[in-house]
Amino acid sequence: MIDLTAMPRLGFGMMRLPLKGKEASDIDIQQVCDMVDRYLQAGLNYFDTAYVYHSGMSESAMKKAITDRYDRDRYYLADKLPAWCMHGAEDRDRIFEEQLERTGARYFDFYLLHSLEDGPNYETYEKYDCFRWAMEKKKEGKIRHFGFSFHGSPELLTQVLDQHPEVEFVQIQLNYLDWNNPVVRSGQLYEILRDRQIPILIMEPVKGGSLAHLQPELEARYKAIDPDRSVASWALRFAGSLPGVMTVLSGMSSLEQMEDNLHTFCPFQELNETEKEAIRENVRTMTDIPLIGCTGCRYCVDGCPQHISIPDVFRARNALTLYPKDTFRTKSFYSALIQRSGRPADCIRCGQCEQVCPQHLPIRSLLKEASEKLDQEK
Repeated sequence: MIDLTAMPRLGFGMMRLPLKGKEASDIDIQQVCDMVDRYLQAGLNYFDTAYVYHSGMSESAMKKAITDRYDRDRYYLADKLPAWCMHGAEDRDRIFEEQLERTGARYFDFYLLHSLEDGPNYETYEKYDCFRWAMEKKKEGKIRHFGFSFHGSPELLTQVLDQHPEVEFVQIQLNYLDWNNPVVRSGQLYEILRDRQIPILIMEPVKGGSLAHLQPELEARYKAIDPDRSVASWALRFAGSLPGVMTVLSGMSSLEQMEDNLHTFCPFQELNETEKEAIRENVRTMTDIPLIGCTGCRYCVDGCPQHISIPDVFRARNALTLYPKDTFRTKSFYSALIQRSGRPADCIRCGQCEQVCPQHLPIRSLLKEASEKLDQEK
């Protein structure tokens, strides 16, 4: 078994891989190979994917960039079972076997129930007895460690852990901006897991990239302390400095981002008190700005009947809020966006997007507001 207390502190999340074109499935495999090589050369070895990432192509990219090129004992692979792709118990094995074939992995070092949350997702996992099923896969040697990724309430997390003590680790969304977020409540989730001494995987440490670029005065606060560190590194170090954190996942989209993250983690330096206070000051400022809390996971996009690129619409809307005096880039971005995807005004309010949103955003009303603002600005 793997020592979960001695895992690589930085994990390579394969949800936002570099692209050659505009489609999520058009992955730049050569650049992914270069990123994988650099990551492994640095002595790190945790790769995270899922059945639905990159419109189902992330697992295949993992095979081309990792399993076809490196011995299986060089790395750890993590994959996930999606509740929303199952319509019967037989789908557990169908999806699992497809994942083994896509990745060429033979077995998964870590396997998760994907995006467990209050409501249909958790109910589906219980309905199809997925916890017991995963334990059977573990006995067969096809799973080495079992856990789940979580986007639900602290109350549900406590309930699930009480009912399923077999869970070995939990992956939660955690970053300094969501620590006291009344919807995400990542600070409370973290404390529940720490109290039970359950190893923690961190996702969205940079909140979908939104903590990599801040308002100039916020960035200046960080640069005054350490001008050589990137803004994104502050968010990553916040997550990595927390006791009990097994691995911090970063969804890297370029070799440049990989190099920056390796600079942050090799070697890793925990935040000192001066740096922690700088983060607290920025959080106090940022929480006074009303932004849409979208992390860009894109779960909402594939099922949208109007083909609206919802996360990109919200990016544009947030940019207008943050930079009201500099709208040129936002206007250009939005004009290009609606040339290749649906407009927010095209929303037919079917609600499919809200059913799969891990952030529980009221997407339909937010799209209406975004349309009113963006189309006016355009």
